[in-house]
Parts: sequence; structure tokens; C-alpha cells
Amino acid sequence: MDAAHHAHDVVIMGGGLAGLTLALQLRQRFPDIDVVVLERRSHPVPHATHKVGESSVEIGAHYFDTVLGLKPHMQAAQLRKFGFRFFFSEGRRDIDQVTEIGASRYLSVPSYQIDRGIFENYLAEEATRQGVRFIDSATVRRIDLAEDSREPHCIEWSDGGQTHAIRSRWLVDACGRAGMLKRKLGLQQANAHECNAVWFRIGERIPVDDWSDDPQWRTRCEPQSRWLSTNHLVGAGYWVWLIPLASGSHSVGIVADPRLHPLDRMDSFERAMDWLQTWQPRLYDALDDKRHLLQDFAFLRNFSYGCKQVFSGRRWALTGEAGLFLDPFYSPGSDFIAVGNTYICDLVAHDRAGHALEARAQLYDQIYHSFYESTLALYTDQYPLFGDPEVLPAKVIWDYTYYWGVLAQIFFQQRLTDLAVLGSLRDELQHCQRLNLAAQAFFRAWSAVSHRRNPAVMLDQAALPWFAELNRSLNDRLDDEAFKHRMRQSAERLATLAGEMLARATRDHPELEGGALAALLARAPAAAAAGTGPRLFETG
Repeated sequence: MDAAHHAHDVVIMGGGLAGLTLALQLRQRFPDIDVVVLERRSHPVPHATHKVGESSVEIGAHYFDTVLGLKPHMQAAQLRKFGFRFFFSEGRRDIDQVTEIGASRYLSVPSYQIDRGIFENYLAEEATRQGVRFIDSATVRRIDLAEDSREPHCIEWSDGGQTHAIRSRWLVDACGRAGMLKRKLGLQQANAHECNAVWFRIGERIPVDDWSDDPQWRTRCEPQSRWLSTNHLVGAGYWVWLIPLASGSHSVGIVADPRLHPLDRMDSFERAMDWLQTWQPRLYDALDDKRHLLQDFAFLRNFSYGCKQVFSGRRWALTGEAGLFLDPFYSPGSDFIAVGNTYICDLVAHDRAGHALEARAQLYDQIYHSFYESTLALYTDQYPLFGDPEVLPAKVIWDYTYYWGVLAQIFFQQRLTDLAVLGSLRDELQHCQRLNLAAQAFFRAWSAVSHRRNPAVMLDQAALPWFAELNRSLNDRLDDEAFKHRMRQSAERLATLAGEMLARATRDHPELEGGALAALLARAPAAAAAGTGPRLFETG
């Protein structure tokens, strides 16, 4: 039957990271499903292709290597990430004389530095091998959404010379910031996080480990491979990323609050280099004689945005940047792809089983947006404290604990679509969310009075037994009751951690008030309010 008349099961507009992983997930869950991917670019794309989103964290990494079964590719063709690493190196060349945050060894659960060109070429080949119809050089021209639940959606696309029509029961927008469905349906939504980014790639490794000859500094880590980390060079109002790629290139990005570092100071390679010479001179030194190795340069103004709705009972959905985008700090992009794609697959499953969709789609949309709001709080108005060597380490520990203890547990334990279990934990999850909002406000207040001392020490996350165990615990397999217990433990751990942070900060700054955080802790168990339990940066 001609494609103009045959209705496919799913058409995905966009064959980048979000669209191709969704196609694979659908095919793996439903071997008979008919999936078409329409991709605007011609394939194969260049290695080190010019995209943000090269660093994955635990949810995204688990989605790629375990949920989708791509571990052989991730281990052989990508780089295992040596965690996040932070240096308070503003205006400094002596990288070994500033505070460093990071782990001295690999933790249990892997994450990856992803060369998007290599990965997306592989995903397209793998999707085709698994029966997905992948059409590149395809530009979508028109979308007509079905008015009736029995009718298919209609999509018109062209390949440069001819226009084609295709029909589908499900339509998924994965076309990135073009957001075709978002624009068509008026779903655009701004948020309160205004931030800009510039980034470029250099065709050679940046050997961070060689930035000091001090043997004590060099041997802090085993392996001595800081270059494999997502290295952050931080200062008030900005951070600079260094991300290695398997193709041999190194990605460099500057992400900044425009109130402190306007975009017009860094919106070309030459201006970005001038900016680095002032604010991160050690990196400038490393790049100055590599200017001829520049591969590309781009910038994004006000990159963060929301979306009024991403899942619909009318058999459409948005995934990846077609829906919403938070911030590259902590690399949540692939996490939200993993979560969104899992919800889309489950909605397709319910539709194939003949069940009504509207109520479930609304619930998934609410849960997805609650994850978005919780994560957005990590960034909104927080950039000024990024240069604070006293407060940012506490924030990083808190943010990881919240991430590994709540959202990552839900994903790793395959509970995203378990509405009964999540409903039974509503009070605990809402309490964690309130604690996080209050903690983020407290970090801002704390940084306003901080002494910002910057000693030459490494704050070794791997030396915190409870922290390393929290990471390892993601690999556990829990039944319903054990999962509920785990989530209640997470809520208690966050309260305990918040109590200690509050006690430490007010001990150093008696004038500092705890605000909403203190009020929440006053209603917490006595142990949490007293700050017993896990200790920030205390090993044992």
C-alpha cells in the first residue's frame, strides 16, 4: 500500500538523540510496531557534530547502556566519564592551588562523554537494523493533527525535489528547538532562568592533568585522568566546561548569567578567547596555540525554556528539546529524554491495548513537569554563587543527593509509570521537593555572607562512604516495599543533610537565618533537625 494511504503506528519528526532513542525503545518493546523517523539532516553526520549535550549523567547513561542495550557501543566507541570536577580557578593559572571538587576514583554507576556525531550515526544504523524506517534529508512541511481518535495524523514532507504525504496514528516531535508541534499548538512557555551559552570544539585533547607539575596534586586521582571528567572552571555568574570526545576533539563551553557576563563579550571565538584570558587564564594558555585547530563555534541566547504540555491523549507528544530545556549544568538533557521517551512508550502501549489515554497522559505530563520544576530550581538565580568555594561544594553534594536519592531511584527501579506506588509516596516526594526549593534559597542567602575561602584542597566525593553508597545503590533491584522504604530513606537523608548544612552555615555566620529551610526542618524528626547522620566532606 502506498505510504500516502497507509497509516504507520508512529512517525517521529527528528532523527537526533531524542527521536532515534525513542524509535529504538519502541521497537524493542513492540517488535511489530511500524515506526518512521523523518530527519532533516543528511546522514551520516560529521563526528564531533555541533551540538550541546555531550556529557551524560546516571539516568541518561543507564537509559543508553541498559534500557536500550547499547552498552557495547558506549564502552567501545564513547568515553567513560570520570565524574564531574570543579575548580575555583577564576583569574588563576595555579590550578593546583585552588579548591577542587571531584571524586578521586570512579564511582559504581557509569556515565559517559558522548561524541554526538558518532552516537547519532550509530543510532540511525541500529534503528534501521531493528526495522525502523529512517528517512534522512526529509523536511517536514505541514502537520494536520487528527480531530477524531479513530483518524490518523497527516504529515507532509519533502526531500528537496518532491513532496510526500504520510499518515500515522501517533506523532512525536523530536525535532529540537524548531519545536514544530510546540509552535503549531502554541505550547511555548518561558521560565525564570535566563542564561546564555557559547561553545566550540578544538581538534585536540586538552590535557588538564598536565596543568601542574606537583606530584601530590597529580596523584590525588586514580586513574590520573582528570581530562576524562566534565571539568568545570567556575566563577561568579558562570562556568566553563571541558568535555573530551571520542573522536579526539575537546569541547569547550562558557555558560553565563548575562547580568554578570553579557553574551556580547563572548559571542565569537576571538571574543571568547579574550574573555577566557581575563577570567580563566590557565585555559586560555592551553588554547592559545591551538587556534588553528578550531572546528566550529556557536552560541545560544536565553537557552532555557519550558513547555505547557508534552504528552497528549490525542496521540501526540514532544520529546527532547522539542519540549523543554533546562541548562547544561549537571547535563540533565539526556535524563529528560530518557524519562519522556519512557512515558511515550507507555502511552503507546496503553493505546495498543485499547485503553483510554487522556487521564494517563495528563498524569504523566504532571509528573514530568514536576521533575522539570524541581530541576529548574537548581539553576534559577544560582549562577552568582558558582564562584563560591564554600557554598558551591555544599550545593553540589545536596544536588547529587537529591538526584541520586529521588529521581534516579525512580528511573533505575523502573517506577516512572507505576502510578500506584508513586501515589503512595506522594507525601514523601512533595516533602523532598519542598526541601529542595528551600535549600536552593538557603544557598543563595549563605553565599551572600560567605567568606569565599579558596584553600588548595580536594573535596573528595569518593571519600564520603554514604555518598559513594548512594551512587552504588542505584544498581539494587527492589520490590515494592523495599522501594518505598528506599524513598523514605531518601527523604530522611535530605532532611539530615539540610540540618547539617544549616548548622554549619549558621555556626560560621550567626547572622544567617534559615528561613524556609529552618521552618521545614523544625517539623522534621529530631535527628534531622539536629544535623546528625551524613557529614559534608567528612570521611570515615
